[in-house]
Amino acid sequence: ETEADIAEMGLIAPIVGHAGDGNFHVLVLMDVDNPDEIALAEKFVARLNMRAIAMEGTCTGEHGIGQGKVGFLRHELGHGVDVMRTIKQALDPLNI
Repeated sequence: ETEADIAEMGLIAPIVGHAGDGNFHVLVLMDVDNPDEIALAEKFVARLNMRAIAMEGTCTGEHGIGQGKVGFLRHELGHGVDVMRTIKQALDPLNI
């Protein structure tokens, strides 16, 4: 499905994977000065993350959540995000 999205959207987006644990990464190549390419890449990433979550996977992979995927965390974990924020605040009140 991801390869079909790449082709349909006309992206250049190589896929590399970790065959042992079933996850993969997509490197979307784009002109960061072109708003249309940025919007298309964001649309692709949204589809990719929602697909992973729908398949009971994760939007985070082994690299953590990052700024680009934080908007998908609540889709994956629901109110668990609130619990994590409470723990973070208790352990790191200065948000270091």
